[in-house]
This record gives sequence, C-alpha cells and structure tokens, in this order.
Amino acid sequence: MRPLLASLVLLLAACGAPSSSTDGGATADAGNSRADGGTGGGAGGGTGGGVDAGTGSNTAGLACNHSASVAVPGLGNLTSTVSFSCTATTRTMTSNGLPDHAPGTFPNPDCPNTISAQSVTQATTLTPVVDVQSQVKEPGHLLNGVKLDPATAESYQNAGTWRIEAIQAYRDLGLDDSNAHVQPSGAYHYHGMPEGFLAKLGKGEAMTFVGFAVDGFPLYARYGHSDAMDAGSAVVTMTPSYRLKANADPGRPSATEVPLGTFTQDWEYVAGLGHLDECNGRFGVTPEFPGGTYHYVITEAYPFIQRCVKGKVAAGTNTGGGTGGTGGTGGGTGPKACTTAADCTGACPAGSTGCTCGNSPQGMICIPTCTTSADCPTGPQGQQMTCNQGTCRP
Repeated sequence: MRPLLASLVLLLAACGAPSSSTDGGATADAGNSRADGGTGGGAGGGTGGGVDAGTGSNTAGLACNHSASVAVPGLGNLTSTVSFSCTATTRTMTSNGLPDHAPGTFPNPDCPNTISAQSVTQATTLTPVVDVQSQVKEPGHLLNGVKLDPATAESYQNAGTWRIEAIQAYRDLGLDDSNAHVQPSGAYHYHGMPEGFLAKLGKGEAMTFVGFAVDGFPLYARYGHSDAMDAGSAVVTMTPSYRLKANADPGRPSATEVPLGTFTQDWEYVAGLGHLDECNGRFGVTPEFPGGTYHYVITEAYPFIQRCVKGKVAAGTNTGGGTGGTGGTGGGTGPKACTTAADCTGACPAGSTGCTCGNSPQGMICIPTCTTSADCPTGPQGQQMTCNQGTCRP
C-alpha cells in the first residue's frame, strides 16, 4: 500500500468505520429519580464480587417521561435532543446522538470526521435479570443519548491482529477531553470517562447514575461505596479487576516500539483484583437503588467501559465478537461465558477441532483449540483466526 493511502486508511480507522447500529440510550434528571431496590440477592462483595444468575432489579420510575433539548456548545445551531418513556415492561429512548456538553474540535488532525445528528432508538427492559454473559460492541448509552463504544477499529500496521485501544500512549486517535471522538458516519461516541457530561451533572465526588446498559442494568461513573452493600461507607474511586500481563503474548511487537497497554491483548482479568467483575460491574447499593442492584461502572483504568454485559439482551442487540468503534457486522450471541472447559462442550463455531475455556479482554469465554492455524475457524468479523499457544485468536 502506498504511504499516503496507508496513512488515510489509518486515520479513518482511528475514528471508527461507519456504524449501522441505531441503538441509543436515555436521558433523565440524573440523580433525582428514585426506584425500588433490586429484587434479587447476588453476591455483592467489596472487591470484584460476582453476582448470581437470576439476580434481578426493578428500574421502573427511573428515567421515564423525560425529554430534553440542549444547544450543543461550540457547534453553531446544532441541538442535542433526547426523550424517553416507559410502558409497564420497557423503557424506550430516542435521541439524535449529539452531546449536551461541549465536544472537542472535529475534524482534527487525528480524527477527520465531523459530528452530525443521528437517528437513535434504544429499548431496554425495566426488569433486567443476570443471565448469560455476552460480549457487546456498544454496551450502552449515557443519559444524554450518546453511545458507549469502548474498543476501536485500529490495529497494528492495519493487520487486524494486535488491536489498538483508544486510550493509550502509542497513537493519538483524536479523542477530546471527554474521551470521545467521531466515526465517519458523524456519530460522536465515548471510549472512556465522559468528563464533559459528568461536569454538566455536577455531582462531584458522589456515586453518579449516568445511563443504561443494553441489558437494562444502570450505569454509574467513577465512584462507588467502599462496602458495596453499605450506603454509609466511604465513596471511593472504583478500580477494575484488569492488569497488564506479566509476559507479553508471543509475536507481540516489541514493547520498546509499542508500549505495553497499547493493545487489547496486553490486558488480563484477575477476579478479585479490584472492586469490579469482568464486565466492570458489581451488585451493591446506589442512591437510586437503596436495596441494591447489579450495575456497571465507567472507570479511569482499563477497560474504562465494560466490554460485556451480564443481563439478558434482546435479539438483534449488538452482541458478538466485534472490535468496537467500527459498527462492525455485529449479530450473533457472542462467545459463551465459562468457568471451566466443561462449560464449552459444543460452544465453539462449527469446524473447530476443540473448545476450551480461556481468558480474553471480555473475561472467561469459550475459545476454539488448535495445533496449527489451519485448525482455526473464521473469526466473528470474517477475519482469519490464528493459532496462539493452543487456542485460536483473532
């Protein structure tokens, strides 16, 4: 590929390829709504606590019957609009996907795309239930209707193997102060802590409700209680349970060229390492749910925004092995979550020589086994998977 063309491809990929998704979020008088506590128990725990399947929550009354229209600072006559309503079972949100706070400058040298209004609709259940863990490309939306899209379309040398994170020191992907940038479709989206939105809410160092995940469970940002089930305990910065691998994966580009932490594959989940589980969530009390609920937390450290959800998701939701940021082809139910290899019988794609339970950026999932790359099936985005230490990897 000629250098100029390669640079253009790289630049476009850095801000994501066009997305076909029309999923949306919701908006409300965040922090002013109250709902009954969760209906289920769950493990809870202060550090990396899991949650039992079947644990549920009742979110009725939260973020219902609200609409907002806010001029977007710095974007001329563009206006952020969002509205949502609830039936007895479902919360539906519509928005134009524009932020209600000042975004960065777009286009910019590292993201050549211009923000534009989108057509966004999202419906989620009022009674989410912990079920089978699913990978998701776009795990939810904030209360201003802007989507979360934590991963990227970028990869090392555009080879599609070593997936570059949006927030890292190796390559500037044109993120603004809210850790967001713009896809070629014009869709503004967050890759990390939405600082502009949090500043607008003005909650300070308090547990702050910011949106809903695609499974209907609530989203919070940065803070939680030191004791998950004690509303009187200190409010602290939530820490995820991911860390850099002690040993880089075989074949990884040199860390002197590409710093550790650049690639999604540089990270591993360690249960109990932090406050949160593999989906950056936990069961605990919140201002909106004094009886406790399972919820997700946007964090300052990797994975920043969860890459999986614990609850049931509607058919056609953006589940699957998408790399995020691209809109991808989506579809499917995604790799099956697992605890041991026994959970993976028949769970891998047709043609796999075997199937085992292995670690991934999305937590423990069923992964095809192999002796050589010829044993590996086609990946979820149509890419050829390769054999890496006995398992097939994209």
